Amino acid sequence: MSTNSQPARNWFDQGGQAYARFRPEYPRQLAAFLASQAPDDALAVDVGCGNGQLTQLLAPYFGKVVGLDPSADQIANAAPNERIDYRCASAEQLPLRDAGASLITAAQAAHWFDLPAFYREVRRIARPGAILALVSYGVLKLDPALDARFQTFYWDEIGPYWPAERKLVDTGYATIDFPFEELAPPALEIRLDWHLSEFLGYLTTWSAVRSAREAGKEELLVRFANDIAQAWGDPDLSRTICWPINMRIGRV
Repeated sequence: MSTNSQPARNWFDQGGQAYARFRPEYPRQLAAFLASQAPDDALAVDVGCGNGQLTQLLAPYFGKVVGLDPSADQIANAAPNERIDYRCASAEQLPLRDAGASLITAAQAAHWFDLPAFYREVRRIARPGAILALVSYGVLKLDPALDARFQTFYWDEIGPYWPAERKLVDTGYATIDFPFEELAPPALEIRLDWHLSEFLGYLTTWSAVRSAREAGKEELLVRFANDIAQAWGDPDLSRTICWPINMRIGRV
């Protein structure tokens, strides 16, 4: 692979297919913990489910799981599962009966919600003692040889192109209103071993990358791709990437 050209190839692939291929997968321990806190295993509802990464992990622990997302493209790229019912719906109008949900989750999605409207719906569909969990993962960490260049890219170069809501993710939703009986989450992380193409493919799913491209800043993206490729070395070498998992979890 030429470090002068290859990293930019397919840089701007978009849509649910890219999410399904490149978005980091949550550890099974996360689903196990959430299920252990729910009052029973009748129904879990994953709001803003995307292509179903967390939804799929919840399925073994509940009799039924409903995955909801306003994007038909995301739902179309969700892997089918006999226990999961995927539907197109917004977080502010959940198509579910009253007092039926034991667990309600929103993974890497709550920063897009109208939270007061979402919370009203949560209270409506939650059964007594149900759990609400707003899950996010923080800024990734690379090997020391790569991390300084990445952090400069994330905070200084691509930073201005993130939507304002991204700040809520960077702080682990610590500053949002969360009017529920809060529980202490365990320390969890996502840890993956990726090749260079997988790492760059993940970046194509960022809204900030799309915004930078639309602003005519492709050279900024290509420059970072070439820099990180040079630092990476052999593109087929797997490198460990970690994301801390943040969570606001409470009893409804």
